[in-house]
Amino acid sequence: MSRSKFGIITNGILAENPTFVQCIGLCPTLAVTTSVANGLGMGIAATFVLIASNAVISLLRKMVPDEVRIPIFIVVIAGFVTVIEFLMKGFAPELNKSLGIFIPLIVVNCIILARAEAFASKNGVFESALDGVGMGLGFTIALMFLGSIREIFGGGTWFGMPVVSFEPAMLIVLAPGGFIILGCCMGAFRAIQARAKGIGAAPAEASTGCGCCAMAKFCHKDKDNCEEAKA
Repeated sequence: MSRSKFGIITNGILAENPTFVQCIGLCPTLAVTTSVANGLGMGIAATFVLIASNAVISLLRKMVPDEVRIPIFIVVIAGFVTVIEFLMKGFAPELNKSLGIFIPLIVVNCIILARAEAFASKNGVFESALDGVGMGLGFTIALMFLGSIREIFGGGTWFGMPVVSFEPAMLIVLAPGGFIILGCCMGAFRAIQARAKGIGAAPAEASTGCGCCAMAKFCHKDKDNCEEAKA
């Protein structure tokens, strides 16, 4: 696998992680991460749908008129969601019952439709499948990480096995705790990304005037005669 192909996969895990960077698909993320097993199950289901739907949509991209592409994408995605739902009902009924309505709701999951529109409809089959792998892995890792934190500190277990001796904080497995943990993880992930990219404090010469303005690169002011720049 060439470096560019590998980059497509790592992009979904790191640079454009759907949960911690793009902040999409948060409804199932908050709902199913009360346990790591639920997070893993949802991640695997979403990854299967991502890979399969991306590949098929890429195959159809030149035959589908732009005016009806979104309905066609949804039909393709719904077909694969039905397949994974039947498989889970047959081979993992307890997990399917635990995840409940969030399995059929994969059809309208922002991650699936966003990748179909942004990547699969513009790239080849192999690259689109790799994009599905990367985004699916990124989503699964995020769900398992959040699920681990919430299950350990909220329930005292991990994959159902007792792992802590202290009294668990039930707030963590409730909705408010889910929002708090998700926010902390997003902040930590962004901080790690910024450090990895070498983004630190602004240099001294850029600490005042236009240099410290977030809109500086979009501004059309004459910086030589700008009073704010001279301040």
